[in-house]
Amino acid sequence: MPSPLVEVRNVTKRYGALTVTRDVSFSLEAGEVLGILGPNGAGKTTLFNVISGDVAPESGHVLLSGVDVTKLRPHERCRRGIGRSYQIARPFGGLTVFENVLVAALFGAQSAGADANARAVDVLDLTGLRSKANRLAGGLTLLDRKRLEFARAMATDPKVLLLDEIAGGLTEHEAAEVVAVVRSIKERGIAVVWIEHVVHALVAVATRMLVLAAGAKLAEGDPKDVLASADVRRVYMGIEA
Repeated sequence: MPSPLVEVRNVTKRYGALTVTRDVSFSLEAGEVLGILGPNGAGKTTLFNVISGDVAPESGHVLLSGVDVTKLRPHERCRRGIGRSYQIARPFGGLTVFENVLVAALFGAQSAGADANARAVDVLDLTGLRSKANRLAGGLTLLDRKRLEFARAMATDPKVLLLDEIAGGLTEHEAAEVVAVVRSIKERGIAVVWIEHVVHALVAVATRMLVLAAGAKLAEGDPKDVLASADVRRVYMGIEA
């Protein structure tokens, strides 16, 4: 039986006496979208940091296409197919939108010359930024900075894409545009793991939902079933069952 595209096995991360993620596991196939919910401090971003290689876990493993990448550095994981956006977008403000994406294609996907340019243009089309390719990234609106986070991550040619609160701070209409981009990414066969507090955005595109609380897995499964769970409603939504 083939290995999952990405697999997180029993990941635990501590900072001193504080256990931030506790024995968390999940797997994902190509084209799946896993939505991750949880209250602030639940360990969501720390889990992403372990998957992308920004921090090392105390125990557990991260596998990509069956290969253990737990000891690889972030840039090595990126080149193997783990792309990521960050909650706070920090583009190279003095470079244009196109140049930001081109840097990701050159150093993340290790494309060169015409291939790198073609990848950058394709990603700008996908994320709706082509008309703004020559604008300085430092002058973009919040929505376009979020789009640029998408674009830079996609330009690295990921097999799995980690999205950290990409819809946060957006209007209803803008969040819908973000959902449309995630759908397009999913249709390309890329696995997506999406941390988000905008629940309706997750439900619109997620094939599965995982809820964390106090660093541990509280629930996982079909999004509607997970959101209907009494434990999830109490812990995440503050609603007594």
